[in-house]
Amino acid sequence: MGEKVYYITTPIYYVNDVPHIGNAYTTIVSDALARHQRQRGRGVLFATGTDEHAIKVAEAAQEAGLTPKEFVDKLAPAFMDVWKSLHIKYDDFVRTTEPRHIAVVQKAFEILRDKGDIYKGVYEGWYCVPDETFFRESELIDGKCPNPECRRSVQWVQEENYYFKLSAYQDKLLDYIEANPDFLQPEFRKNEVVSFIKQGLQDVSVTRANRGWGIPVPGEPEKVIYVWFDALLNYITVAGWNSDERKFNEIWPADIQLMGKDIFVRFHSTLWPAMLMGLGIEPPKALFGHGFWSIEGEKISKSKGNAISPAALAADLAAQSGAKLDVAVDAIRYFVMREAPFGVDADFSIAALKGRFNSDLANDLGNLLNRTLSMMARYLDQIVPEPAAVASELKELVESTHREVEDAFDRFQFNRALEAIWQLVGAGNRYLEDQAPWRLHKEGKSGELATVLYSTLEVARIVTVMIAPFMPEAAKEMWRQLGITEPLEKQTWAGAGAWGKLAPGTKVEAAEPIFPRIEEKARKEDPAPVEKEHITYDEFKKLELRIAEVIEAERVPKADKLLKLTVSLGDEQRTIVAGVAQWYEPDVLIGKKIVLLANLEPATIRGVQSQGMLLAADIEGRAVILTPDSDVPAGSKIR
Repeated sequence: MGEKVYYITTPIYYVNDVPHIGNAYTTIVSDALARHQRQRGRGVLFATGTDEHAIKVAEAAQEAGLTPKEFVDKLAPAFMDVWKSLHIKYDDFVRTTEPRHIAVVQKAFEILRDKGDIYKGVYEGWYCVPDETFFRESELIDGKCPNPECRRSVQWVQEENYYFKLSAYQDKLLDYIEANPDFLQPEFRKNEVVSFIKQGLQDVSVTRANRGWGIPVPGEPEKVIYVWFDALLNYITVAGWNSDERKFNEIWPADIQLMGKDIFVRFHSTLWPAMLMGLGIEPPKALFGHGFWSIEGEKISKSKGNAISPAALAADLAAQSGAKLDVAVDAIRYFVMREAPFGVDADFSIAALKGRFNSDLANDLGNLLNRTLSMMARYLDQIVPEPAAVASELKELVESTHREVEDAFDRFQFNRALEAIWQLVGAGNRYLEDQAPWRLHKEGKSGELATVLYSTLEVARIVTVMIAPFMPEAAKEMWRQLGITEPLEKQTWAGAGAWGKLAPGTKVEAAEPIFPRIEEKARKEDPAPVEKEHITYDEFKKLELRIAEVIEAERVPKADKLLKLTVSLGDEQRTIVAGVAQWYEPDVLIGKKIVLLANLEPATIRGVQSQGMLLAADIEGRAVILTPDSDVPAGSKIR
């Protein structure tokens, strides 16, 4: 028998509204994990879906003037559309109104009832409709739901119901958790679960009176099965329980089940494994309860109007940056997995998203690829060279990064994986700066030039494979520009850790910015018109404007905005300092003809004497260097 299928689940989502950025988080992370496991050669089953039998779904349907079934049939496809727009590649989408699931729920109920784990009794107590949860009197806070994300009024319920003997599994659960230290993650949430169980588990009501919505109890159609008992069983529905024994044995137990912290302790970590134990089914290998996203410091809430649509957010990001929509979507995926450790609460802000876009994606990742491809076109006719040597420092870093990223995925530390990849990106950029291929070309050192450009292209290739699970569409665009014909989807994880896989002779594409920088427009009140002071023609004649050619360029240390340029005026060379580093990389300027104010009084800037000033246009806050429209000799005067 081959390696077991890697089974990943998200919770199934209530269909009372379309997904927002907060409840898309689990699905995005699950997708990245599934893609990574596929890279590693694993068979993967990644499942998500919708929970459709909740009371609040029926109430939302009534408000919309629809039957519950009409309502869920309308909203379930909306979830699929959102997941597709976020590049989610799930393998199964389960709806709890499907016949396959209804059959599983009724079969499980019968088994547990026949076994005596489900028994009939009378329920009296408090019930929170939004949370679909029963609470003891002692658990209420000021008479309201104790869930800090809810805090709404509860209802007193009194009716004949069936109960599940959760109390009988208290010791079994504690023993299982102790024997399987990785079962509940992260550690601090496991401690919450253990504490909750030790307070004493009470039997759980698992039916409600049938008010026209829910899965009927076998033999007693006047009752329907409690939504949580119903919903949790979706995980074995997808795996083939009760319908395909061979499939179930290949897939179960689930390798990882991901969910928000609100449904982790009470339901997934206690009721769910107890139900499985009662059915004689092994619990999943791991359950992970992650934190919540807030928006600009506030809880995400439809009533507050801050439930950001992922599609709208991506469209806005694309419009502001000029990036393709698919790239903007991937930038959002990157942000939520990079910004905070998986497991803790985090805050989503537009400013932080734009900051990551500019710094991590445009400045770091984009520059690594764009600069290398630009120099490939300038020096090597876009043909990948045979390297004269191996860049051993980069090769060693690739190997250690490969190990660290794999370990981070295995520990569900997605931000740590991205941090490691970005250290490799940073090393590639520093290598370019240190090796200065523009100088190697000027000095005729073709062998060293070939090694440098091959090495940075190889880093770009490896990084592209590594980020593909996080940013699949952006990675495809990088792959296309690298000129590699074998599809990115066929690249293995092992290949991402092996140096030298880029074939010499490959023709790379022309550089096209994948992540254009977002340039914020200054928001200032228009000043009162000021009458410009005129200068005389004689005063103008004092200005010596000449064409200069940039022959060397480098950054000024500890100055983010300054470049040090060495320029030729034909009969002499000068050094000037220009504040254009935000918009121009040093190597891009080499060989460029510029307009120089040549008789400006010299000034020392950051320890460098500047002997002139280049001229540039101000286009909405961006400097655009003025250049002649034909090849004018260096030193030519402008009249």
